[in-house]
Amino acid sequence: MDINATLIGQAVWFGLFIWFTMKFVWPPLQRAMHERQKRIADGLAAAERGKQELERAAKRTEEILVEARHKAQELLAQADKRAAQLVEEAKNAAKAEGERQLAGAKAEIEQEVFRAKEALRTQVAALAVAGAEQILRREVDARAHADLLKQVQGQL
Repeated sequence: MDINATLIGQAVWFGLFIWFTMKFVWPPLQRAMHERQKRIADGLAAAERGKQELERAAKRTEEILVEARHKAQELLAQADKRAAQLVEEAKNAAKAEGERQLAGAKAEIEQEVFRAKEALRTQVAALAVAGAEQILRREVDARAHADLLKQVQGQL
């Protein structure tokens, strides 16, 4: 194999090319690769932080939902309790109203009974007076019979 000037020239040019590349081209490429590597690492870290934030948000959301369900159950329990209380109050009010109406009806019945008794007393007294008139027409002592009729009327 012959080593000639072309091979030596190519070797020199190749050395110059390597030196030029290492001096002027390689540092910017390495800098760009390091920046890219740093951006990728930052992006992965941000993604990890985002994932953790998402997990925390999901946990917080679940806590809020549990709290909301608990509060809703409490509100439903309070509403049921209030409804039962209103029903009980309505029952008591209806019972009181019924008792009031019953008392009114009893008082009215007593008044009617009293009026009926008075009417009967009046009728009995009228009958007694009519009977007394017949007796007085037959007998002479009207005063004694009138006193007797008053006593009978008073006893009725």
